[in-house]
Amino acid sequence: MPSKTVAVGSSVGLHARPAQLISEAVEELDVEVLLGLPGDEPVDASSSLLIMTLGAGPGDLVEVTSDDQAALDAIVALVEKDLDAE
Repeated sequence: MPSKTVAVGSSVGLHARPAQLISEAVEELDVEVLLGLPGDEPVDASSSLLIMTLGAGPGDLVEVTSDDQAALDAIVALVEKDLDAE
């Protein structure tokens, strides 16, 4: 599966609100998207709880993986954005 490694843009990391916004976006895309810390087992990005278990903080690198390039690009953009600032 294609993947891209990006830095977490949210000032609180991938905690409650950013995780919820990312998981909702994945649900709307209706394709498999995985998130993981490089070298660790990825989690299903449609679950905000699983995203939060990554423990990714601001600036941490996260690998986004999906067979769907448009979904990959959309979720990469969300991970890079400060979702807590909205």
